[in-house]
Amino acid sequence: MSSPQLKVSTINKVSNGTIKNVEGEDRIFYDGYWIRYYNVPDNLSYKKQLIDQLTRRVFHHTESGINTPGERLEEVRAAYEAEKDQARKRVLAAMLAGALMNRGSDILTHMVELEQMGVTVKSNNELIKECGRCFMGALEYGKYIRPATSKEGLDELWGEPFKAFTMSVNQFLETRYIKLSQAMREIDLIAEKLIAIFEKAPMFSRLVPVIKELAENAKLATETMRSDAQIIEVWPRFVGSADKIAAAIPDLPENYTRRETALGRRGMKLIQDGCSLIVNHATIRIPMPKSTKEFLHLCELFSEKYGSRIYGHTRKTHFSSK
Repeated sequence: MSSPQLKVSTINKVSNGTIKNVEGEDRIFYDGYWIRYYNVPDNLSYKKQLIDQLTRRVFHHTESGINTPGERLEEVRAAYEAEKDQARKRVLAAMLAGALMNRGSDILTHMVELEQMGVTVKSNNELIKECGRCFMGALEYGKYIRPATSKEGLDELWGEPFKAFTMSVNQFLETRYIKLSQAMREIDLIAEKLIAIFEKAPMFSRLVPVIKELAENAKLATETMRSDAQIIEVWPRFVGSADKIAAAIPDLPENYTRRETALGRRGMKLIQDGCSLIVNHATIRIPMPKSTKEFLHLCELFSEKYGSRIYGHTRKTHFSSK
């Protein structure tokens, strides 16, 4: 499987939103990339499914313990309002955000059930209004949630279920395609920078094809919905590429020096940090411009300080068998 995110020349400019069949698959064009296109229904039932997926995704990337069931909303709200200790109040605010998110999802579930029974739920229905209030409340209290790691982008992830509720399905998916193309662009920037630094450095040059492989597989993982059957092929390839990078170590000769050891360690750390950032992009599926900019700056500093030394070496890099 190849990644047909094709670059388009300025002479042959393609408009964003153009859909065409590329290598046997329907794809949609945004900002230089042909992204896998999903033709989905724009109705309440699919919107509920979409919000469920977005909600599960955001809870996966947040601190543990805040995925509070919607049925406990009032209990958590009362505890939050009564709490005086600020550290505990922060945690309760995060739990309240989780409860509001789940309550909104619960309401949507019942509206979909009514729709499937032939009952039309109009946009001015009180259930719709209450659902909107829940998602707005989740957005408000979401600022108290801590990410599971230091990864950038939690605020944007947390806001997506609310955006999906307020927009039509097609409008929301358009925003997602834009974000996917931005994430792919950053994946390419990181990979291209690493390749530029290390492709002529004998100690690390064997890793260059693996970096290229990871970038391509990461873009495939970014554009593929987790419910798509192709994820069974895409995800192992993506994670397998990342594992190869994680296991790579400089293979120094018996007479290695401390200086060579330190250089190999620094080079591998830069490569592995960059590849970890690529993995984060593919996992969260949104751009992380601040993290990307900071990493590219670290690459420049590394090149300035160690560039002449790594290009002068004749050592080889192997993959650990551990």
